[in-house]
Parts: sequence; C-alpha cells; structure tokens
Amino acid sequence: MARTPRPAARTAKRPSPEALRQFIRSRGPELLRQPHVTSVGIGYKVRDGRETGELAIQFTVDRKLAPETLEAERIPLLPASFTIDGMEVPTDVLQRRFRPAWELVGPERMAKDIRKQRLDPVRPGCSIAHPQETAGTLGAIVYDLRDGAACGLSNWHVLHGPRGRIGDRVVQPGPFDDNAIEANGVGSLLRSHLGAAGDCAVVRLEGRGVAPEIIGLEVAPAQVARAELGDRVVKSGRTTGVTHGRVTRIEVMVRLDYGGAAGGRDIGGFEIGPDPKRPAPGGEISMGGDSGSAWMASDPRGRATEVMLGLHFAGEGDAEPGEHAIAGYAHAALEKLQVALVPPSSDAVRQARGEGFDPGFLNDPVPFPQPGPKLAADVLDTRDGKVVHHTHFSLAMSRGRKLALWVAWNIDGRALKGFGRKGLDFRLDPKVGAANQLGEEVYAANRLDRGHLARRADLVWGPDEEAQRANRDSFYFTNIAPQHQGFNQSRAGGLWGELEDAIMEEASIDRLRLSVMAGPIFAEDDPVYRGTRIPQAFWKLLAFRDADADNRLTVRAFVLTQEDLLDRIETLALDPFRLFRVPLAELERRTGLRFGALKQMEARPEGLRQRERPAITEVLSRADLLA
Repeated sequence: MARTPRPAARTAKRPSPEALRQFIRSRGPELLRQPHVTSVGIGYKVRDGRETGELAIQFTVDRKLAPETLEAERIPLLPASFTIDGMEVPTDVLQRRFRPAWELVGPERMAKDIRKQRLDPVRPGCSIAHPQETAGTLGAIVYDLRDGAACGLSNWHVLHGPRGRIGDRVVQPGPFDDNAIEANGVGSLLRSHLGAAGDCAVVRLEGRGVAPEIIGLEVAPAQVARAELGDRVVKSGRTTGVTHGRVTRIEVMVRLDYGGAAGGRDIGGFEIGPDPKRPAPGGEISMGGDSGSAWMASDPRGRATEVMLGLHFAGEGDAEPGEHAIAGYAHAALEKLQVALVPPSSDAVRQARGEGFDPGFLNDPVPFPQPGPKLAADVLDTRDGKVVHHTHFSLAMSRGRKLALWVAWNIDGRALKGFGRKGLDFRLDPKVGAANQLGEEVYAANRLDRGHLARRADLVWGPDEEAQRANRDSFYFTNIAPQHQGFNQSRAGGLWGELEDAIMEEASIDRLRLSVMAGPIFAEDDPVYRGTRIPQAFWKLLAFRDADADNRLTVRAFVLTQEDLLDRIETLALDPFRLFRVPLAELERRTGLRFGALKQMEARPEGLRQRERPAITEVLSRADLLA
C-alpha cells in the first residue's frame, strides 16, 4: 500500500514489523489482564492530543488514573518501555473503551433505506444477522475454497452469536430491521471464528443472487493487504453508511465481553480513527449495526479501492472521548474461514479439500516434475488427466512399468496426527484402473515388501477427518513400489526412511513445512520377477524454507541404489543399498524427469562457486544429510 509521506523523525531505527507483531502476540494476553487495560497495540505516541511520530506500544484503559490513585488502589504501573528486537520501545496510555458493535442503542438515526431492505441480489453493506441477534452488516461476498460456493462474510457476533451454532439459518435483513424471519432466510451458517484471528463468520448464500459491489462504494473487494499506520480507509455499514477513517494503531489485541458462553475474549486487529480530511456526519465513523463492514483502502481522493484491509467488529462506547473503531485483519479472517474474495480455481478448491500436492505450500512454487522427451509417451493419461490427486499427495504413472513415475506430497510438521494403520489394507487405486497398476499379485508369498513412496506418517496431518482420509489413501498401490526386504534392513535403507525426520529435526525449517517428491529409477537391466521389472534404485527430493538462510527455499536430492555412484562400476546384485546426495542435474539424467526452476534453489556446499557442479556424495550418517 502507498503510504502518506511522514517527517524524517519517523524513519528512525526501530524493531522489525515481525518483531513487533510477535511481541503483541506473545505478551498481549498477559498485558490485557492488567486492571483497566482494554487493548494493547502499536501506534504513534500521542502528546497534547497530537501524534509525535515516535513508535510506541500503546495501551488503552477504561479510565486514566493518577499515579497516586494507582498506588492507593494497589494497581501496578504499566512499564515505561519494553525491549523489543534489542531496542527500547516506549509505551503510551490512552483512555478508550470498546464494545462489540452489534448493539443497537437508542432510536434509529437513519431512515430505513436500501441497506435495511430484503435484497435480491444480496449486496455487501446491507443488514444481516442470525435470527437470535439484532442486525449487523454483510461485509463482502466471498467464495468457499472447498467448493467455490458464494458466501457472505460478517462477524461471529452477527451471524453466530452466543446462542447460535454452525448450520443455523441466517436472515437478510436482520430481525431488528424486518421481523419476517421465515421469509428472509438467506442461507446457513457455514464457519465462524472468535479469537486472535478476529471476530468473523461466513454464511453459505442460498436462494438469492449475489452482487459483490458494496453499497455506496460501488467496488467489489478483490484483494487483501495488511493495514499499516496512517493508511486511509473507508467503509459502508448498515447504520452509518459510508464513513472514512485512518489507521491509528496496528497489531491491536482488545479484550471484549461477548456475554453468554462466549464471555470475555481477546481479539486481534487494528484501530481506526477519524480522517480529519473527511469527517463523518456527527463525528461517528461507526455505530451499533455496522459490525461486519469491510474497511477498504481508499485512494488520495477518498474513493474505495478493491483492496480490503479489515472487518469491523467493535467501536467505542457512547461516553468515550474521541471516536475509534476496531477491525480484524481481512487476510486473517479469510484464511481462518477458508474463503477467498474471488472464485477459486479448480486447483485451489482441490487443495483446500486437502486433495493433492500443493505447489504453493512453501509460498514460493515447487512445481510438479515434468517428463523429458524420452519419457513423455510413457506417462499414463487417466480419467483425471496425467496427474492423479489424493489426500495430501499427487502422482503420475508409468504406462509401461505400471508404477508411479513420481509421487509428490506436502508435510505440515506442526499438524501431524498419530493415527495408526490398524485395519488398513493395500488396495487398487480407483482413479487409475486395475489394468494400469501393479497389485497384490506381485507381492504375495515372496520377499518383496510393499514400499510406500510417500510415507504414510508424512501424509497424516490436518483436521482429523482429512488426516484419516490421508491415512487410508496412502495404501493405494499407486503409492507403492516393490522393494526387497533387505532394503529396509540395510543401514542406507534406515537413513532413507528417516530422511524427512532427519531434515525436520536437524535443519531450521520455517513452520516445520516440507514439500517432498520421490519415485523409482527405471533401468533397462532391472531384474524381472513375475513379469515385472523390479526397480533397484529410488530417488527423493526435499524442499523447505531454511530459517538459517533468510528463509530461502532450499532443495536437496538423494538417490538410494545398489550401483556405486562414486566409482560408476558394475557391482554384484547382492551388494548392499547405498545412499547418495546428488545434484538435480544428475537426478534429471537418471530419471528422465525435469525439475525446472528447482535447480536454481539447490542447496550448494559451502565454498562451492556458482558455476561449479555439486559433487555426488555418499550419505553415511544423519550429519551427512545437511553437509
């Protein structure tokens, strides 16, 4: 977002934005437990009613008390400063109290207008609510990432509330504006969240059309951005209509009492104050009933852009000095609710369901391997295309060998589940067809193991239903390759099975996320057994963000084989398996696959010049994996 130019004093050295955010996240809940504190966030220190340009940890309190009064009431003083990222950051205290902005107090200040009428198509800016609530605002039309269905975005306390539950009917307009509840159903409550990521919920819209342009702003939200101090914003709400504001605090954590079973909650977001260039009628930038409004970034003329910054959920009490509002971060709400501002692609819908490998799992793309010229004709074309998707993994099949050419999968190390394999049997993959895959006939009554290409334990993460589905999907024969029993018993086989664990434990991996690819290496002289050529070598590629290298995407590749890659001499068939780390160029030569841009992200040994090719090195221990 473009920023308003500021005095040179504001460019003084200060902690990084991430350090400030982390401070609020880690210390915010504790600081909110201090007597009279209503919120804590990051803003510019205020002196004599004016911003100074000095960044501060800014507290709001329900009432400001003199030091002697605090001492008499045995209330500890708030710290004068905090040390963040090795730098002293001063504190600031303002008198300000917030409440959820659904409460409609006193007589209506607006004549009933289009916002409070039953609309078809439904438009953001109109009245909406759970039947047990009063009325709030529909903030934006969004789309479910799991199936692309149109949904309406608003607040938890508007669409859900203390008395609601998922699946409940939602009405438009809200009951406060029209009590014909039976006739005004607009859909069912799909998902909701009340916590650090905001006060947000979505209704799956049914039975009416949708128009995404916000009433009064005539723009449809299409992008999200993180609010920053000084950003100018505009919203369109059910009660106060179109009002303008300016971001006065960021990374705010506010304590609100939602009543009922919800009780007091710490909610994250940012604060908005009046825009002196565009004052609101009566000085009120928000009132009860505006909850759920979308705060949009505005251009220098005050016109709304398509960039959504926040979702309004709280305002100051009537008796408070000044006028401020609190909004949850738009990006956090969309992520938590699994929705998007634009209809998702078929790939995005698939990935939101946990189906298939996600190339964007590490933010920078990790694309599928592509077949080289000699391999292209061998790729099986299934009913789903040349890439088959299952829960958390994808694969491509060899037409001639009836085994996977490659399997690609994502691992979320922070969300792994401990589900076992009891009651799970190997089975044919219905997406490929029995004639196109090796089945039980290859493995029965011999010393061949059914070797998982994508490890079962790697795939079992996420919500319980999704993790259990991944557990079952891992047993498709398309994710299996025949391996001699001696493979798992060999020293190298043990290291091979531990590759993901070792990298996860030994390397500094951002968010404990890995993207992995693996497959057999086919050779003309692979031994034939029961009419099937049994591969004697396998490859694996691991990609992750290295926290010790500025979170750069790093790629490492390995080959497990009975061939001596160091001396490149023929060996006896009974030689033990050996594990090697190999450059991607060598992996391409041996597999016939192409790894494209990943070659530019390959981890290189320290001291190796850019034009020098990495050497093939044998892996004898865990330490060798990261050398």
